[in-house]
Formats: sequence, structure tokens, C-alpha cells
Amino acid sequence: MRVNSPGVGSPDEAGSLTFEGQEIPVAASDTIASALTAAGVRGLRADIEGGRRGLWCGMGVCHECTVSVDGDGGSLACTTPARPGQEVECQPVYRLVPSAAAAAKTEHTLTPDVLVVGAGPSGLAAARDLARAGLDVLVVDDRAKLGGQFFKQPSTGLPVDERELDGQYLSGRKLMDEAVSAGITALTGVTVWAAFEPDRFMARSADERWVIAPKRVILATGAFERGVPVPGWTLPGVMTTGAGQTLLRSYQVSAGDRVLIAGNGPLNIQLAAELSRAGVRIVGLVEASRMLSPARLLSGVRMGLNSPGLTLDGVKYLAGLAARRVPLITGSVIERLEGDPVTGVRRATVAGVDAEGRPTGRRRAFDVDAVCLGYGFLPSNDLARSLGCAHDFDAALGSLVTRTDATGRTSIPTVWSIGDSAGVRGAKFAQAQGALAAAAVASELLERHVLPDAAARRAARRNLAFQRGVQGMFAAPVLTDQLAEPETVVCRCESVTHAEVSEAMSDRTSSPGSVKRITRAGMGKCQGRYCGPVLTAMQERRTGSPIGERSGFAPQAPVKPVPLIDVAAPPQNTA
Repeated sequence: MRVNSPGVGSPDEAGSLTFEGQEIPVAASDTIASALTAAGVRGLRADIEGGRRGLWCGMGVCHECTVSVDGDGGSLACTTPARPGQEVECQPVYRLVPSAAAAAKTEHTLTPDVLVVGAGPSGLAAARDLARAGLDVLVVDDRAKLGGQFFKQPSTGLPVDERELDGQYLSGRKLMDEAVSAGITALTGVTVWAAFEPDRFMARSADERWVIAPKRVILATGAFERGVPVPGWTLPGVMTTGAGQTLLRSYQVSAGDRVLIAGNGPLNIQLAAELSRAGVRIVGLVEASRMLSPARLLSGVRMGLNSPGLTLDGVKYLAGLAARRVPLITGSVIERLEGDPVTGVRRATVAGVDAEGRPTGRRRAFDVDAVCLGYGFLPSNDLARSLGCAHDFDAALGSLVTRTDATGRTSIPTVWSIGDSAGVRGAKFAQAQGALAAAAVASELLERHVLPDAAARRAARRNLAFQRGVQGMFAAPVLTDQLAEPETVVCRCESVTHAEVSEAMSDRTSSPGSVKRITRAGMGKCQGRYCGPVLTAMQERRTGSPIGERSGFAPQAPVKPVPLIDVAAPPQNTA
């Protein structure tokens, strides 16, 4: 269904596309995913069991929303603009694409002073300050627009009244304008797919490719949402909280008419409040932590002292949900999702969760047509790991985090990793750290001491303390495979079940890499981002060996799926 947020109007209809013969209205602002979701279509690609998969991550990581557009080999519905007249079909499990001599792409060699990978809060803040210092700054991001996940803006085609927009929209617009005005060079819609050396990165777009040889590198690649396997989580209509928020904030589309939001963390509260305010029926907000326990009061005080504005926003969200009588169910998780494997989810069962993360106690069932799952974030650290930057395991996060100093400098002196890509600490901290990283990099390249802005230092300290408060308030068991049953799919891409992974694990083949070779888990287009952490946790539990920087799948190029021609073919010409 289409909705409206404050300050964002309704788009004009631009015509229609067809999905398997059905006419689907298209707005000027739509992607294929937002147009289909608004029309109630959930199932997009076929899976090997005869069902379908739908929108999952909403940010081009999982490839679950692949569709065939005008007979092509497959396009991501979440990033492909919808156009009148398109013929869209369900993507089959296996598709034979007629071979053709693909033309080699033009290759460019770029030698900026600084390469910034990622155009979210931290990357834009760093790039802005470096460009203001007079350095040649190249920003590369695989999204079509600047801003990243946090600062995503209303799509072109949506009428906007800036006087009514919320602070998240406005602060993002301000930062983007400042970065562009400072003179950054931005390559959007471009994927950095390999980091062979600190001064040799490879990137590509649909039409071109690049070799980038910077003097310094700032990795600001952000994070992606943790996948927690639960029976039914692959049903169409089940998506991440981030995907639900992208539909709302960028395209003014609700994930459904009856939405259940579940997981752990403040993003779920924000999405529930924003959807509810837009008139969507939120049948329940399920939180794994016991955030309302009196024992969490001290964490709430820490949050309020260090970031009164963000804390007040959270209080307003909760008050709005209470006023609209949205049930808030704490200390609980979704135990099971049921529905039609083609048309989508219809029912969710909620249970309490014990200290080990296992369902317990009384069950409650909800009728739904969409479910948003958000169990926190994992750093996108593939490039940092590829370069050999040192990493440590963060037990509270359940992930490897890049070892850095306060400015984000890694164990490789010319490489910085900042914001959520180094360790998930929130957008406000990320933006402050971007300024600190910029001062450190500028000092080296300009050969003079560049003082970091005092306000940025204070903001970094305050927001780091605020995040500690958030972590205390929302402390809950780190979920990996506790909710999975034997037939629950663990690897979404290859449809590998928990039983198959468990059977493949033995004393000799417990490592994720070995299990990958036996079962194909991790061989899909998400490249193990969702199943990899689950397999790593299963290995730790089986062997008792602590997780370290050599655990999990080995980082290697390409870190994201790319056409073979971009890797192997000689360039058409070099510019």
C-alpha cells in the first residue's frame, strides 16, 4: 500500500508495467520492488522447492528479489527503476542465457589523494573535510545516490516540502550538499569489488570499470542486517527492518497492510512508529530484550545524558505507539512464520525467549501480510579483511570488528576503517569519526598538523557513550541458529537447511569453508553474508574453539558478485 510521511507527498502515476501478465501501476518514484509491493505482489524469484522468494535486504546485498526484466538475465527489483511498459517475470531457479560476445568495457585508472569507499554518514563527513582541505577526494558507492542506508532520501518523483521533513532527512541533505560543494568527485552506482593492495582497488559499473590507486584509503562501507534463521523466514513478505524502512522513507510504500515487526534494537521501534503514524496497522512490535525492565534504567539515563535529542526521539516513538495501541511484547521473538510459499507470509507465532536465546513460555499468534525482522547489524568489513587489516571478535556484537585507533586508522598505516564498517556504533558516532579520520589523513598528506574539530571529538565521545547506553538498554542473547529447526533454511541463496549443515559438520569438517564445499552453503550471490555468521557460531559451539580473525569464510575477490567480463576481459581502452 502507498502511504505518506510528513513532508513527502504522493507521486504521480507514470503508467504501468506487467508482472506475469498482471498490470502493475507504476509511480514516477518507484523501483520495481516498491511498485510490486504497493500492488501486493510478494513472490519474485523461484526457489528450488517450488516456492518463491521476495524482497529481503532492500539494499542489493542478498539478491533474493531478482526478477527478469524484458527478458534479461536477472535484475535486482530493489535497485532497478520501474518504467512503464516493462515486462517483468519471476526469475527461474536456473536460467540459460544465450551466449554472446560481450563487449569489453572502457577502463579508467584513477589516482586520487584519498579514496573513500561508501557515501553514508562517516564517508561523506570524511570526504567533505578532506575536500575542504584541498585534497583530491574520490567517493565510490554502489547506490545510485549519496547518503547510504541511514540518510536515504525520498526518491526522485516524490514531491517534498522541506519545512515538514524530519531531522534525519534534513541532516542527510545538509551533509550531502556540503560534500558536493566542497568539491568531492563521486562515482555512484559503482561497486568496488576487490582490494588487492592499499593502492590497488578495482571497481565497476554497468558500463565502465576502474583501477583506483589512492595515496590513502578510507573504508566507510557501513553494515548489513544480521540474518537469524527461523522457520518460514524465506517466505515472500518477510524482510529486514531496513528493507521495510527503505520502502517507507524512499518510496512511500508500506511493506503490507498488517505488519509485525520483530527483533532487537531501536530501529524496529523507529520503523513501527513511522509506519503507524502513516496509517499502517502494526499488529505487534516484538523485542528480544527486556528493555522496559527497571534494571535497564541506568542505561536509559546514560542515553539521555549523552544524547538527549536521540533519547527523546525514542521516547516519542514509544509514546506514539502506545497512543495507537500497538502491542509491545518484550523478552520475546518470532518462533515460526507460516504462509503460502508463492504468495507470502500469513501468520506469525511469538514466544518468550530464555537467556540462551531459545523460545520458551506462552505462545501468541498474529495474522499478518508482512513481517520485518531486525536483529541488529554486522559490519561490512570484507575489503578491510581482504587487505589484511587486523580484526578482533566482539562477543556482544557476535562479529569480527576492525582493530583501529580513535581516528579509524587500521593496522595498515595508509588504510582507515570508520563508522559501522569497523564496528557498529551508530550514525552519529560514524559522522563524528569521519571528521577525525579526515584530520588524520590530511595531516599526513599535507605534511602539516591539521587539528580535528573540537566539536567532532566531543560528539564522538558523547555518541560512543550513548551507544553503550543503547547496548545496555537492548542487551539480549545474540541469536544465531537457536530458532532454527532441522528443515529451516540457513543459506537462503542455495536453500541449504540447518540439518544439512549439522550433518556436514564433523571433527574434520567443522569449519565454514569445509561445510561450504560439502553443502554449497555460502556459494550464493550474497556470498555468505547471512549464513556465514551462523556457520561460524555453530563451529564454535561444536569445537569450543574461540572465534578469531581467521574464522568464517575467507575474504577474497570479488567481494561482491560481478560479471566475469569485468574480471577477466582486457579493457577496450584505457583512459
